[in-house]
Amino acid sequence: MTRTACVFGVEHAEELARTLLRPPTERWQHSAGVAARAEQVAGTVDEADREILVAAAWLHDIGYARQTHDTGFHPLDGARYLRRQGAPGRLCSLVAHHSGARYVAEARGLTAELAEFPLEVSALSDALTYADQTVGPHGRPYSVEQRLAEALDRHGPDSPQARAYLTRAPYLLGVAARVRQRLLIRAA
Repeated sequence: MTRTACVFGVEHAEELARTLLRPPTERWQHSAGVAARAEQVAGTVDEADREILVAAAWLHDIGYARQTHDTGFHPLDGARYLRRQGAPGRLCSLVAHHSGARYVAEARGLTAELAEFPLEVSALSDALTYADQTVGPHGRPYSVEQRLAEALDRHGPDSPQARAYLTRAPYLLGVAARVRQRLLIRAA
């Protein structure tokens, strides 16, 4: 995939998230925390990808906003909204596929719809997922294990998140291990 600077910049992404998520809501606090974590792990991605990482972090949960609802699946709804706003395709795809969304999409019967957006498997997509999965509600630091438990508790035992758990959890733990390894290499 071609590496390009994000023309849908961080400031624009933050403002759009602020408009849609209306601070001081819990979702806004989480998104702000994810953006801060993305900045902390930005050194694990190519320099040209750092801006799009932080922009995607700000925007990853805009699909929860009432104005973006289409399918009720926030990664897909957020990506579709961004596409309508003229965001770059790569940014839309990162939002669509953040945090193993493909596993939950399958449990929801939305695999074909999610396929509107190409899946990127890269240090960039790992960094976005890691940032999301290590920040809990209200922007608090969480371990990936805490975040998985919190999501199951929030969504319930019969939810698509619960049905996707057996395939999604190993993926998320693998992402976390890869990002931690990249952080160690960077620190050496």
